[in-house]
Amino acid sequence: MKENTQGRPVVPAAPSRGRLRPLGLDEVRITGGFWARRRHVNTTATLDHCHQWMERVGWIGNFRAAVEGRIQQDHRGREFADSDVYKLMEAMAWDGSPALDALSATIAPAQEPDGYLNTAYGRPGQQPRYSDLAWGHELYCYGHLIQAGVAQLRTRGGGELAEIARRAADHVCATFKPGGIEGVCGHPVIETALVELARATGEQRYLDQAALFVDRRGQGTLEDGEFGRVYYQDDVPVREATVLRGHAVRALYLAAGAVDVAMETDDDPLLAAVVRQWETAVARRTYLTGGMGSHHRDESFGDDFVLPPDRAYSETCAGVASVLLSWRLLLATGEPRFADLAERTLYNVVATSPAEDGRSFFYANTLHRRRRGTVPAPDVQIPRAESSLRAPWFAVSCCPTNVARTLAQLPAHLATKDDHGIQLHQYADALITTGGVALRVRTDYPSDGRVTVRIDRSPEHPWTLSLRVPAWTEGAPAWLVDPDGERCAVAPGTAQLTRAFRPGDEIHLDLPLAPRWTRPDPRIDAVRGTVAVERGPLVYCAESVDLPGGRDVDAVRVDPGAEPEDGPDGTVVVPGALTAVEQETGWPYGAARQLGAEPRDIALVPYRTWANRGPSTMRVWIPTTE
Repeated sequence: MKENTQGRPVVPAAPSRGRLRPLGLDEVRITGGFWARRRHVNTTATLDHCHQWMERVGWIGNFRAAVEGRIQQDHRGREFADSDVYKLMEAMAWDGSPALDALSATIAPAQEPDGYLNTAYGRPGQQPRYSDLAWGHELYCYGHLIQAGVAQLRTRGGGELAEIARRAADHVCATFKPGGIEGVCGHPVIETALVELARATGEQRYLDQAALFVDRRGQGTLEDGEFGRVYYQDDVPVREATVLRGHAVRALYLAAGAVDVAMETDDDPLLAAVVRQWETAVARRTYLTGGMGSHHRDESFGDDFVLPPDRAYSETCAGVASVLLSWRLLLATGEPRFADLAERTLYNVVATSPAEDGRSFFYANTLHRRRRGTVPAPDVQIPRAESSLRAPWFAVSCCPTNVARTLAQLPAHLATKDDHGIQLHQYADALITTGGVALRVRTDYPSDGRVTVRIDRSPEHPWTLSLRVPAWTEGAPAWLVDPDGERCAVAPGTAQLTRAFRPGDEIHLDLPLAPRWTRPDPRIDAVRGTVAVERGPLVYCAESVDLPGGRDVDAVRVDPGAEPEDGPDGTVVVPGALTAVEQETGWPYGAARQLGAEPRDIALVPYRTWANRGPSTMRVWIPTTE
């Protein structure tokens, strides 16, 4: 594998081939709007919040305890706690946080001379190294360490963290090479990390090891435990699988790693296998929000069309992993459908997890909350799935740090380039400068549907500007206005304009942001007879704080025969009714009962905002008055 001759781009994923090439964080800057506000909170609040909590609960202290020889009695957190420290460090690297160097200096002394680094295994009084590949998470922790090191390589060109990561990667290659330990980790992510390190350093051995891990998966080397080998995708080889299955985060990370390997090795059959799995999972196993995973017990995908809203697990980390997979598939194929799912997931899963102040989070993202939650204590970590409201910290806090690293690298997901021009995939106020082109994007999306692109600098020869037209515009055409004022309708997919642009030229894309009814596939039993409301990429919900007299959302009925309308402050107003309070009968079955109903307009709010106004009940899929 050859070193990148153009230097190290400041970009989270930099494949050496593919339909599209990513732009770096030094080429795209988000300057305003929704995502700028979220990223500001991430920088000013969330990073420090995560850092302070990990010091408080002892996860960073584990590294000190390892160095001082007291780790056996003083280890804190789960066996994968190291990984959350590394995810925070990755976020710090992308964000340029000055706290990164001190944290790197804390973990460096805990690394063994041969590159091994883990605080839960391998020291006196602990289980031996790699004695529990199914559940030990050692390679998983390395994966996040290496990704943090790659972030430092991309942003600074190197540093102590990058050196720690390279030593760990060398240890992995020496230990798990052919003839070494012929196994895989129960939780994928090492695959993507090794490919990214190969891209950043030009070292072929890292790519070879990643490809080996992908090919070993599905050979039944992991124990057939409580959830079966399907839980960690060790039941079927990646190339033979037809759908994403098992633990949702594991499945999505493995698929992302397989795409990375496929792109670097020209393995089109492997890429096709992942596309096939993605297509089936999106068509049959994905919630309206873009969330994935309907099982609480094993955090896994359910069977086809098993998507109960009140039992939606839809883990935040699965949302992050889905965005990472969609991004890689977009780069590989150039197909806008992958950006469509990324947009849906970013706005309705990733953006839903953190509170507005960036200091509490959802781990799971239900689509129907039947009981008002309780406000968690601000100084107590709580079990992840039992949080009824956003919580400041969890006993397993993979999600807050995953959100942090995603927001830190988000500008790199806005645009790409190829030999013909520049492509815009996600819309936000931004400055984009690459090669001889400088663009300024102005928009209040997703509140407003107008996206304006101003050309600030351009070469004299013609090139192509491409803008994604989201799939949700189907049936309500979008419009493209060129610099001459010519206006034409554009269908879902990609709108392209090729010409010799001049500084000062403006291009407008007008997207039809009107509220719309959405009905479920009739094979989804759990929501048959209900409807939902969307506006642009946003999913809406009913929340009890907007209902009179302390009523809960289970009393809400809506009339899909009338059109929903925009309301004040980003709400949507739909015609409907509140049913009368049901009387207890002692038996919840029998003949149909007619309940009285009070006609009234129902105010809906963006799903990502729910539970920011205190405890409430909530539902996305709402029964009708029909």
